[in-house]
Amino acid sequence: MQRYFIETAIENARISGEDARHIERVMRMKQGDKIVVVAQNTAHICTIEEFDNDEVVIEATGQTIPSPELPIQVTVACGLPKGDKLELITQKATELGMFALLPFEAERSIVKWDKKKGVKKQERLQKIAKEAAEQAHRTHIPVVFEPIGFKQLLQQIDLFDAVFIADEEDAKAEERTRFADKLKNIDDKKSKSMLIIFGPEGGISRQESEALIQAGAQTMSLGPRILRAETAPLYALSAISYEFE
Repeated sequence: MQRYFIETAIENARISGEDARHIERVMRMKQGDKIVVVAQNTAHICTIEEFDNDEVVIEATGQTIPSPELPIQVTVACGLPKGDKLELITQKATELGMFALLPFEAERSIVKWDKKKGVKKQERLQKIAKEAAEQAHRTHIPVVFEPIGFKQLLQQIDLFDAVFIADEEDAKAEERTRFADKLKNIDDKKSKSMLIIFGPEGGISRQESEALIQAGAQTMSLGPRILRAETAPLYALSAISYEFE
């Protein structure tokens, strides 16, 4: 069944806009067909009652689908990468269970966020997250935040139960601190939120790493190989999924 998100309660709900057009014109659904509607983080099986102008009137059947969300909310903070890598990270990290995406302007970020074009780019990233959440049958659409500065990132540390930095210097060390071991140490059912931080191409600078550690972050090693900026978050999310699910 097709899945759609709405921002209202399920009672007397209607689907409008692009999703309504998709139901009627692309999927060519008819009255009586069933769809999955996610309202307030719960997936409901609903029946299409009627098509009212540009809206689809639905009725909940009373049946719900169990949530597939990670038991811990993982926010990905990534230094602004080049090209369309942020779109790839948004899409694939959403499929892997990311809770939110927090881009930041890192010391080694080559790309600078264009404030004039930023709103449209952020809207596009949010749309990519929505479509990926539908495809992955999620009950939460990750929020894609506007990029922040590094000082602002430091101020976010205290908002999370656990914070990790992907540091390539750790990967180069003969005795690495395995990410799996660190995850086992926090898998105590008390940690509800996690921030994982990644640099852009070139990685996190020594100054940034030291500042983050002083603020309370831990380093994590993602194996002996150096991963691309767009690959590292996906590796970490996969490891978190393996440990917590």
